[in-house]
Amino acid sequence: MSSLAVDDQPATTATSTKVIQPAWVRILHWTNAVAMVLMIMSGWQIYNASPLFGFTFSKSITLGGWLGGALLWHFAAMWLLMVNGTVYLILGLATGRFRKKLLPITPEGVIADTRAALTGKLSHADLTKYNYVQKLLYAGIIVVGILIVLSGLAIWKPVQLQYLTALFGGYEAARYVHFFCMAAIVAFMVVHVALALLVPKSLRAMIIGR
Repeated sequence: MSSLAVDDQPATTATSTKVIQPAWVRILHWTNAVAMVLMIMSGWQIYNASPLFGFTFSKSITLGGWLGGALLWHFAAMWLLMVNGTVYLILGLATGRFRKKLLPITPEGVIADTRAALTGKLSHADLTKYNYVQKLLYAGIIVVGILIVLSGLAIWKPVQLQYLTALFGGYEAARYVHFFCMAAIVAFMVVHVALALLVPKSLRAMIIGR
């Protein structure tokens, strides 16, 4: 019995000290979260100055107070997001994290894990591995993030970056792309936070790494 206890101890210790989220991922994740919240709230104030649809956002959830103030916040957060996002993409590719974490993605796997999630049978025992739903969402939000930056640049500098603006179908079309990308990111954040609350150990791992 004593030998079994001794043999089990290293495995338990190794499991408890295993790094799930490395420091660079945690730092970039929380920096990105702050930048996105600032951009979304200031973006809503900018939207209110020239709405695309028949509604505006409540001032209580906007940032900047007026168009000029919102633009200042938006541009400041934009540079933070672009630098942080670029570092994340470079490190994600250089370290092989994207390949290990996000690939492969198969329709069969996504369907199976979606069915498991809807029936409450999706396992979260091993946080080092993403299920197919997570892979799809995380890969998708990276693409959306790139699109929202590019469409934002097309709106910001439609003359200087006229070829980029033209790729989106013109200034007005770029605004719609930007808006729907924002909506997709907000939806992702809501689901992301909800899942973090449902699986607290995933939130802990993003804070302390284990």
